[in-house]
Amino acid sequence: MVVPELRPWRAARPHVTRFVNAVRPRLARATDAVRPGLTRAADAVRPSLARTAAAVKPQVTRVRRAVEPQLARIPWPKPVGPWRYTAVATTAGLALAATVAMAAGPWDSSGQRTAERDRVTALEQPGGADHGGSGTSAQGPRPAPSAPSVLAGLGGSVGSPQPAPTGRALGAVLEPLLGEAALGTRRTAAVVDVATGKRLFGAGADAGQTPASTTKLATAVAALSALGPDHRLTTRVALEPDTKELVLVGGGDPTLTASEDPGEWASLRELAADTASALKKRGITKVTLSYDTSLYAGSQMHPIGVNDNLAPVSPLMNDEGRTDGSTSGTALRVSDPAAAATQLFAKLLALQNITTSSPGPSKATARAQTLAEVSSPPLSALVERMLTNSDNDIAEALARQTAVATKERADFEGAGKAIRTQLRKLGIPLTGTAFHDGSGLDRADRLTADTLTALLVKAGSADHPELRAVLTGLPVAGFTGTLASRYTDGAAGVVRAKTGTLTGVNTLAGTVVDQDGRLLAFAFMAGGTTSAPAAQAALDGAATALAGCGCR
Repeated sequence: MVVPELRPWRAARPHVTRFVNAVRPRLARATDAVRPGLTRAADAVRPSLARTAAAVKPQVTRVRRAVEPQLARIPWPKPVGPWRYTAVATTAGLALAATVAMAAGPWDSSGQRTAERDRVTALEQPGGADHGGSGTSAQGPRPAPSAPSVLAGLGGSVGSPQPAPTGRALGAVLEPLLGEAALGTRRTAAVVDVATGKRLFGAGADAGQTPASTTKLATAVAALSALGPDHRLTTRVALEPDTKELVLVGGGDPTLTASEDPGEWASLRELAADTASALKKRGITKVTLSYDTSLYAGSQMHPIGVNDNLAPVSPLMNDEGRTDGSTSGTALRVSDPAAAATQLFAKLLALQNITTSSPGPSKATARAQTLAEVSSPPLSALVERMLTNSDNDIAEALARQTAVATKERADFEGAGKAIRTQLRKLGIPLTGTAFHDGSGLDRADRLTADTLTALLVKAGSADHPELRAVLTGLPVAGFTGTLASRYTDGAAGVVRAKTGTLTGVNTLAGTVVDQDGRLLAFAFMAGGTTSAPAAQAALDGAATALAGCGCR
């Protein structure tokens, strides 16, 4: 059938309105008819996210069969063929998407966050979203069609369940790609079926290698396991009742911001305003100002020394100690984040007519009264920001927070012990691993491809919904975070993975949906590389091949 050219929205609106009025009662009856099926689909998703797509297909079929007889009797206005099909498909799809999304966790119907889908529309299509002005212009671009789904549901296939790839077929595809000279002298790899947890392909998968920033996957899993996804990091201000000493107490939140537009992040300006208000209620306008960094122990300096990749590790800082107003990437950092944050806090108090002394280090006593506090977004949001942007400051903070939560000493060594302890409790394989920091900047860190894929599979397990942010925070190939400028074609939007890059080290670990709709976890690790761009291209080629593979 020849589909007539779609008219601009304003011209089509009367047809759509008549269609909606005509079909609403019938769709309501269709919804009632399929509600039991949708309930069964949601119940199937909860015990095993890997069966999501397989459970959905029968329900889609029942929706279509229930709706089609009703549609045949509707006196459709002309021409409405495309609208009729689109509206029915959209209504049924939205009903199923809502059920599955609620059961599966922080995913939308395609496993893709809304902002990412919108960006697909903006970048892939020639027109763009219609904001009301272009539709009637002969010169303007047509509104872009809705972007395609960029990631199938967690586990299973979009259609009927397909068998997992075989090791022999995967090896035939991956071994030549992983043998490229660009991947250096040490290459290891693992591919695991997320639905079953079974390793499908391995090459030195149990050999420890320097993981670089893929270490953040371990940090994220450990922190979420120890603290929970709803935990928040709180910065507070306490007043010593006898001495009128005001103490700014660091709670380990590196995302505390002094920005005039803080967004979802905790605001130093709000903290100063609330503190000034509380002081004035007590008739106090002059205080001795101090700061408390006792939450952490040991050296603040990472073994790599002063570096634009992260600030000294302190429980008190604002804007990650950055001096250029940036929120991600490398930047010149202040040498003493706690002192710098407190000095800025003093200036903000001065704007509220509170006079302070020059700030210095101290420790709030048990008698100190909390006057004001601000808290970070939930830990799940911090984990997503850490993984998407490969944020080293958040990574080191979460490693220390894991140590605090598990009663380990909150220094680099204690954080490494705490991470190992949490992963062991989860049953993650730890042979060949070593943890010396939370960010992966320490070259003494060791992870295996088996460990990395096990972390991803655990994060997708229905038994551990608290870990889901590990998957939702992964950069999306070609669109977000550290993969935004990679995968310009091929597997763009399909691969979601954490990158790792140090001199001579290149790693990639994440998830991909293959051609049969199977969700696979993979880890590719390369050491002794001589060209980061060439090694990254080789890793991306392997992940793209995995996405294009049925491999049976």
